[in-house]
Amino acid sequence: MTLFPIPANPVPDDVVTGMLSTADGAEIRFARWAPPANRRGTVCVFTGRAEFIEKYFETVSDLRARGFAVAMIDWRGQGHSSRRLRDPRKGHVGDFADYETDVATFMQEVVLPDCPPPFYALAHSMGGAVMLRLAHAGRRWFERMVLVAPMIDLPGRLNSLPTRVAVRLMRYAGLGTRYVPGGTDEIAGSQSFVGNELTSDPVRFARNRAILDENPTLGLGAPTIAWADAAFRTMAAFGAPAYPGRIRQPVLILAAGLDTVVSTSAIEAFSYYLRAGSHLVIAGARHEILQEQDRFRDQFWAAFDAFVPGTSPFK
Repeated sequence: MTLFPIPANPVPDDVVTGMLSTADGAEIRFARWAPPANRRGTVCVFTGRAEFIEKYFETVSDLRARGFAVAMIDWRGQGHSSRRLRDPRKGHVGDFADYETDVATFMQEVVLPDCPPPFYALAHSMGGAVMLRLAHAGRRWFERMVLVAPMIDLPGRLNSLPTRVAVRLMRYAGLGTRYVPGGTDEIAGSQSFVGNELTSDPVRFARNRAILDENPTLGLGAPTIAWADAAFRTMAAFGAPAYPGRIRQPVLILAAGLDTVVSTSAIEAFSYYLRAGSHLVIAGARHEILQEQDRFRDQFWAAFDAFVPGTSPFK
């Protein structure tokens, strides 16, 4: 399976790519990069909704410069993994447990047999929500997790009770595969830099948009009603008072001070009750911290370097 570089975004060296088949019939694209000479283990990178492997080439290079092997997947329904619906721009999944199946297949068929331990997770937004679900369920593949702006809740009225009820009723009415109200097939990330909610860095924004301009099949439009309902159910579970306290996995959470995509206040409240976790808010950063200006990314990498690798209290 091919990766898609552009001049401003070359593929890091020593990559192996391929496709995985999950037990429920999804085809998952993966990429893994060999460790440098000063190997320190493997970082598994899990992207957010509508993202794809190519968007993280710079992050892969940053991790390999630190001595890590790197492994990634495209979630089912996005990037160049299989898409279930006739309209490939629809971001669709019936339950976030499907994403857990993607992770389990990836770990069993790629990471555990072919990548050097110890293993660490680096996850953004929706990927962070999936990692929290796995940690809560007691899946202990990773020594430590670093979550970047995880989707614990949405800001303002986006996660209000009337919205959740309306989405659930539309799904029960058989509309689960339709776009959410107001959603279209316009590719996420292809809009103008002015007014975007993702990053204040015009160069990285332009790079990511150029990837999609060159390879629009990597892109994804708005989510479906079923995806939104599954996301609301996941976020509602995170809101239970006992949920974070049941996570024994060492976790570092990085939140963006100017995030308008996910709720930073919800991240802070959730993090407070983690038994083996801590969090940091990067003031001034927007949602995609790893795609931000260097002054914000430098704060992220300082926190990452202080946390990973480390001695797990569960060894």
